[in-house]
Amino acid sequence: MIITQQNAKAHLGRLGGKAASLAELAETDILIPDWFAVTTDYQPDFDAALPQAIGELDADFFAVRSSAACEDGKAHSFAGQFESYLYVPIEKVPQRIKDVQSSHQSEHLKSYQENQNSEKATAPTALVQIMLTPDVSGVAFSVDPVTGNRQRAVVSALWGTGSALVSGDADADQWKVDPDDIIIESKIAHKSILHIPSPSSSTGYTTIEVPSDQQDIPCLSEAQIRDVAELARKCAAHFGCPQDIEWAYSKGKLYLLQSRPITTLNLLPDPTDPLTIWDNSNIAESYSGITSPLTFSFAKRIYEHVYREFCGLLNVPKRKIRDNDDVFPQMLGHINGRVYYNLISWYRVLAMLPGFKINRSFMEQMMGVKEPMPEEIVERIASANKTNRLRDGVDLAGTMMGLGLRHFGLKRQINKFYKRLNSALDIDSKSLTSMSLSELSEHYRTLENQLLKHWDAPLVNDFFAMIYYGVLRKKCEKWLDDASLQNELLLDSGDIISAEPPRRITEMAQLAKKDKDVCRLLANPEHSAREKLKAMEKMPALHEMYEQYVKDFGDRCLEELKLESPTVEDSPNSLLNSIGMLAMNPSRHTPPVTRGPSKIEQLSWLKKVRFNWILKQTRNRVRDRENLRFERTRLFGRVRKIMVEIGKRLHADYLIDQPEDVFLLKLDDILGVTDGSTDAHSLRDIVEARRSSLEKAIAGPVPPDRFETRGPAHRYREFKTTLKEPDLSATDLEGTPACPGSVKGRVRVVTNPRNATLLPGEILVAQQTDPGWVVLFPPAAGLLVERGSLLSHSAIVARELNLPCIVSIPHVTKVLKTGDMVEMNGRTGAIRIIKMEETLKKEE
Repeated sequence: MIITQQNAKAHLGRLGGKAASLAELAETDILIPDWFAVTTDYQPDFDAALPQAIGELDADFFAVRSSAACEDGKAHSFAGQFESYLYVPIEKVPQRIKDVQSSHQSEHLKSYQENQNSEKATAPTALVQIMLTPDVSGVAFSVDPVTGNRQRAVVSALWGTGSALVSGDADADQWKVDPDDIIIESKIAHKSILHIPSPSSSTGYTTIEVPSDQQDIPCLSEAQIRDVAELARKCAAHFGCPQDIEWAYSKGKLYLLQSRPITTLNLLPDPTDPLTIWDNSNIAESYSGITSPLTFSFAKRIYEHVYREFCGLLNVPKRKIRDNDDVFPQMLGHINGRVYYNLISWYRVLAMLPGFKINRSFMEQMMGVKEPMPEEIVERIASANKTNRLRDGVDLAGTMMGLGLRHFGLKRQINKFYKRLNSALDIDSKSLTSMSLSELSEHYRTLENQLLKHWDAPLVNDFFAMIYYGVLRKKCEKWLDDASLQNELLLDSGDIISAEPPRRITEMAQLAKKDKDVCRLLANPEHSAREKLKAMEKMPALHEMYEQYVKDFGDRCLEELKLESPTVEDSPNSLLNSIGMLAMNPSRHTPPVTRGPSKIEQLSWLKKVRFNWILKQTRNRVRDRENLRFERTRLFGRVRKIMVEIGKRLHADYLIDQPEDVFLLKLDDILGVTDGSTDAHSLRDIVEARRSSLEKAIAGPVPPDRFETRGPAHRYREFKTTLKEPDLSATDLEGTPACPGSVKGRVRVVTNPRNATLLPGEILVAQQTDPGWVVLFPPAAGLLVERGSLLSHSAIVARELNLPCIVSIPHVTKVLKTGDMVEMNGRTGAIRIIKMEETLKKEE
């Protein structure tokens, strides 16, 4: 079938990529050589219609090119894979059409399809077009296809026909043009040869030498360069995506020969896009590994609400909050299924408060980031929040007043928060099972309005904990000549709720060891939780203590902030194993000798008073920080129960295939079912799309702890760490000392705490920990953590238990293997590898 330019719009689906693009551009003012297309479906009048169509083009020579359905698409270009012919005389056009349409059977095309994992090509449509005899021709890109710069068009040109450029026979001049039509880069090639028509040759052209006076001069004027760049951008604007075009100047006129999408940009970041620095040093303690879409959407919503509220609480002017309104939804990122801090956003929030350049170091310490923010970015963020001195002074005074008022009333504010939380959680969680879908959604919204949007006390306390902890460290370094004394002075501060679970585990182990059979059963990972609980019933006091533990700390499970995580009640094996192992092999901690009090006594009277006041404030703020985090655990536990019940309701309504599919939805998807903003019948498709995405994330490479992106993260094939690569042959490691004490022993590297068994006296090594890991703390002789900070949960609980601890140890889980013998010093942060596991085995 012959499709002409006049009726092409009615047959776009049959034209193939190249011809369809030309048909789409027919309504513009772009000059395009006349053409027609020949599809592969034969019609009776074809033999008579073809000569007529050729004659209507009224030309001596033609280009006969492929226009396959799969060609020149957004995913794959198929460039050069089908046959194309230039300078074809009239009498050879019918044969060249057949040659083009049979070129889909070539071996090199089959190889291309296998390498690109692309669709199987079918016979292409043939595009027959008037063949120009250009003075200059070439290619152009509406954006830079090499660097990814979306602001620069690239123009390449040479004398004669563009085939010399496509074939690689000749070099071309190249220019880069910015959006203001300014030529910002120019490279003039030595152009020794050019292609001219030669219809008798197999290629349709022949090679001749460029006149010597034209070999090293630009083949386009500046005006022509701008016109070609504008042509590429005009095509991009028409199609709505960056374009790669072929063009030619003939008799002083600029013609478009072809326009197709640039297929490589989806994986090429734009270097002019804003820089984002991603870091999971601290957030991995709460959201390690793959995190469900529901959990991420919930966490993102919380961070957005609470930090906007935080700025308001500290009297940051509404104008400044409004000017930075875009930052609050960008506190977290979900990269390849994993949660990261967007550090630029965190620094922008901190920059709204006074003392940014000082407080940022405290925040870096609290977050445990491995590298500080580059000074260039710090200066840019700081200057963005400056207006004029008078206004800045007024803002500073208001914020300082807000800080003072919040500090003065913090204790009362914390008490009010506890009352509000207890009131909001007053509904018995068992009643959730009888609630309807609408009632469950309403219960969640009530919690959000009463608590998540009024998370005042934890926020303010966290801020002051960061400040006082940083100040205490500086005073220890300046007045006591030893910054590490800070951790010793915070040992066993008392009244920290997170220290209670390991203490109760130790008490349960003391009871369990009275019955050796129960001990062995609890410690044996081969036995099921049901068997262990049944055996525990033989010891009423132990069983009662266990039931009380589940009631009090059932929400404090492994990965407790992930809504998809099973609770202690759902999966008690880790807890039961720890009780059994500790009962059979009691652990003995030797409290470190503290030097802090004697050092303080040596200070002058005034310094002593000031130091003790700072120490008291630090202890109070760190204690309250950890205790308020437990209240967060309770709230998340309630939200988890609500979402589990919602999953059951959605499954009962045949909207999802399994109740647990609810975790593949986002919060807005779920709430939208009851308020009518979500198409409920699309939930299955959403679930399957997200399941596929998470499966790819699980199977793919794990992004590093810290990396940078520019623009959308999906454009990166891989994320390159900004941190130093590990020396896996190292015999000495170093981290941040978190709790003093020297220990020598074998290490156990734990990646999955649910199935881990820690022998008493072993040193626990982990990439990160969360509050649920406390079940492994009682038998441990020491704790080495790759991520985290001095205010991480593991560090705080370790100090409360006098458990020697070092955090933020680069690559410790890669360097150490289970069974290695090490000596750790929790006072200095030094770790010495005594013998590797392979050596120990040989000696044994």
